[in-house]
Amino acid sequence: MHHASKRAPSRRRWIASLTAVALVAAACSGDDDESSDTTEADTTVTDTTDTDDTTDTDDQATATTEAASDTTEAPATTDAPAETTPATTEAPDEPAVVVTEDRSYYILPPGNYGGLPTNDDSLDQLPLYDALTPLRGDVTDADIEALFLPQDFAPIGETTIEETGRDGLTIEYDEFGIPHITGETRDDVSFGAGWVAARDRALLIDLGRGAARVAVADVPGVDAFSLVTSGQTFVPSEAAEQLVTDQVQLIIDTYGELGEEVIADAQAYADGMNAYWEANGIEREPATVNDVIAVTAFIGSIFGAGGGGEAANAEFLAALQSRLGDEQGEAVWNDLLQTDDPEAPTTLEERFEYGTFTGGDVTGSVVIDEGSLISTDPREPAEGSAPVVQGVSLVYPATDGPPTRRASNWLTVAPDASTNDTTLAVMGPQLGYYYPEIVQQLHLIGPDFEAQGAGVPGLSMYMLIGRTADYAWSLTSAGQDVRDVYVEVLCEPDGSAPTRTSGHYEFEGDCIPFEIFDAGMLGDTPLVYPTSVHGPVIGTATVDGLPVALTSKRSTFGRDGLNLAALKGMTEGDAATPEEFFEVANRFGFTFNWGYANRETNAYFASGYLPVRADGLDRRLPTLGTGNYEWQDFLALEEHPHAISHPSSRLLNWNNQSAPGFMHGDNNLYGSVHRVEAFDQWPDEVDLAGVVSVMNRSATEDEDSTLWPVVSRVLDGGEAPTELAGEVKEILDEWVADDAPLLDADDNGDYDQPGATIFPALLDPLYDAALQPVLGQVIADDVRFRGIGGASILDKDLRTLLGDDVEGPFAVQYCGAGDLDACRDALWGAVAAVADELAAEYGDDTSDWLVEGRRSTFTPGLIPDDFRATNRPTFQQVIEFANS
Repeated sequence: MHHASKRAPSRRRWIASLTAVALVAAACSGDDDESSDTTEADTTVTDTTDTDDTTDTDDQATATTEAASDTTEAPATTDAPAETTPATTEAPDEPAVVVTEDRSYYILPPGNYGGLPTNDDSLDQLPLYDALTPLRGDVTDADIEALFLPQDFAPIGETTIEETGRDGLTIEYDEFGIPHITGETRDDVSFGAGWVAARDRALLIDLGRGAARVAVADVPGVDAFSLVTSGQTFVPSEAAEQLVTDQVQLIIDTYGELGEEVIADAQAYADGMNAYWEANGIEREPATVNDVIAVTAFIGSIFGAGGGGEAANAEFLAALQSRLGDEQGEAVWNDLLQTDDPEAPTTLEERFEYGTFTGGDVTGSVVIDEGSLISTDPREPAEGSAPVVQGVSLVYPATDGPPTRRASNWLTVAPDASTNDTTLAVMGPQLGYYYPEIVQQLHLIGPDFEAQGAGVPGLSMYMLIGRTADYAWSLTSAGQDVRDVYVEVLCEPDGSAPTRTSGHYEFEGDCIPFEIFDAGMLGDTPLVYPTSVHGPVIGTATVDGLPVALTSKRSTFGRDGLNLAALKGMTEGDAATPEEFFEVANRFGFTFNWGYANRETNAYFASGYLPVRADGLDRRLPTLGTGNYEWQDFLALEEHPHAISHPSSRLLNWNNQSAPGFMHGDNNLYGSVHRVEAFDQWPDEVDLAGVVSVMNRSATEDEDSTLWPVVSRVLDGGEAPTELAGEVKEILDEWVADDAPLLDADDNGDYDQPGATIFPALLDPLYDAALQPVLGQVIADDVRFRGIGGASILDKDLRTLLGDDVEGPFAVQYCGAGDLDACRDALWGAVAAVADELAAEYGDDTSDWLVEGRRSTFTPGLIPDDFRATNRPTFQQVIEFANS
């Protein structure tokens, strides 16, 4: 297979000097000057107005806006690029540039080595990553060359050969500690990848092997990822390990010869890890195929989960109805937990049906009594909430559903919208910032395949995200509905009245016992909990005063290893066309948004092993578990949101809704405000630097700032109550017009504009002021809000009050209880109060209202380094595919 020649050994020094130049340029430039050829508010997302995942709207009345970045001014619905005004005399079209070589780059902070003690390769990519941030929307080709590493199948600079003693295998480390693994056979490549994982991610592997079994077993309320980051140890029981072992045969039975290859690859990978440990005198429990399967489950549990919040939704409904009455309480609940807002931005414009209601009257969904919900903590089976251990929360309220992590994004552009008639892609997952990082860069060269990108230590014989010679792909968490909560009706075999501690439940007309599952030992604590036919017990509650148990059913339980086939196919070149890509991605049962680009076009697929549910259900609520409402089937490929390109030729995703009509998880709902709308201001045709600029500008844009122009319009109808309040409004108007930067461009420790201080401080008071007339008692009682998020609620409510043409208006008017003047007075009151508070803290000169800029650090604190916070993928690749 052909490989490009190696670069000169001065690459690291050359990049360092260019980084310095970029930093000087950034310091001398202003914030994101808009060029004259951009069109305003020109989003590729299908609908307009935006919003992200189902924020537990503590966000609504108690939102904290520490997360960086979102939005621009909310435009009218935009499905395709706005037309530019033609010149009086049109010049002939210039021929497209013939691009004969791919341009491909990637980055992973802080660096590719993840061991202790650190070395040069542990931290060398962090300065490059941080230097892009102050450039915002002014990124050039030279900046890309300087601030990313080449991802072109060639080592960078000076190289070192890693001796393994295995014939047919070469591991060549380049100047940035990135391994280039060449094998004569498949086994050689997998063995080399295992060797590299043991060498470069030993600490992560040590901490993750046990925790991965927690993910496999679906231990209720225990966050497997937090076990890793807190250094806690988990030893699985025989029963828990058997859950992994059973998947080996399932992989073979499901995929046949392909499945046998997956298991052989996993075995060779484990052999490589064991060989490294033996060669270096390191005593470890031998790695096995089971470890590879368990790590697959671990990744799915972190980023590929969705649903499971029905119990908390139900309790929220009960809380609203007890304070507002049944009718208005339900109306508010439906407003906040809407699942098909026509104004929610979507990646696709085509409608795919996967709705809230499964058919017929709702007869199998259950509302639980307010205040009756008690989550299971398997460490302490007695009643009580989940405590904190050693300062790290290892558990979460099991009845809320597993924690979600959603900040990844990708932007792909088909040739029709590209300056050079080429396909462009800027893509990557936001994995958080860890040392050791939970992925690693690598380059795999096999007998009939070649791929480069990021793999997960523990299964890095395949790429999670990356490129082959002719296509590239990436993932964002989709939060699709792969998990349901069932209400088990408790019973006693003798017919006596059940209690919360009853050990039996009703299923298909019988009173049957719960089984007890011993998952293993978390430190010195056994994790033991009851399970039903649906899954582990996650808590108890009452329904109309009668005790019930709540269980969680995950569609991918016992099937985690099947996902390896998708990564194998992507790595080995099996997705050369969009249609082949759909087939491969559909093997991934975990719930992700897949972005894809090849030389001809871009494409999208929403993966997930998504149940077809019985009639009679509202998917937002728990399901009656008596056996009458069991899953019927799973969605076929063609029923998943998928498309080849888009009418605008741009496909964009930032964990937003996939398509109109397609409900995601019950704890991942979307409204009219979403950060994906910050991917705007596109020219008619864009080059690679332009796509990076759109991404980078949005990475430091306040996520909720789309809301402000609507608030400002309401305020414009009346006079400011104080001169200072009026000045604050003007500051925010200008700040949002400048794309609401949360930026410390000069790296002096403070954000550069007072808007970055004012707007986050103002959000909660604005929400409270607007919602108080209807939801005052709910707010006063600290009811935990659920649903679409405060920004979406206020945005749609205020536009309705202003008389705008609002699609999908709420059933209830909130601000001013529907009176515009009263609403305006309440909002001005919030602005004035916050202005006075900030003046008391910072002084009367608003130019001094500069809050300390947020900085990111690397969990769990093994290295002291930090950098300017940015809402950007952790691992990121930047690609232009040649058109000739």
